[in-house]
Amino acid sequence: QEQLVESGGGLVQTGESLRLSCTLSGLPSSQPAMGWFRQAPGKEREFVAGLSRDGLTARYSDSVKGRFTISRVVAENTMYLQMNSLKSEDTAIYYCAADLRSSWVRVGNAPSDYAYWGQGTQVTVSS
Repeated sequence: QEQLVESGGGLVQTGESLRLSCTLSGLPSSQPAMGWFRQAPGKEREFVAGLSRDGLTARYSDSVKGRFTISRVVAENTMYLQMNSLKSEDTAIYYCAADLRSSWVRVGNAPSDYAYWGQGTQVTVSS
């Protein structure tokens, strides 16, 4: 059974940092395309960051570019999202996602680009 489990969310103040983790299990490949999305109350789920299957291409939304960094340790089946200089508008539930259908170099930025999802972890940034 495919499973993605996020951790690392919490309550921080503006300007502080958090690192989210996403551990994968049960996927037939250790190198899926991976992404982070977030959803704030009353808003649609939005793309935050993504990493291609070969791990060489990262893509970020304009709202987090320069502050967030996506990375992966294949041997640990774990993906990370380092979030620095957090703002109140970063408050949301953060979801990790994975997919095996894409090419090795593509980074999808739509929820439909990912077949597997975690349960989400809450990030709250207080001002």
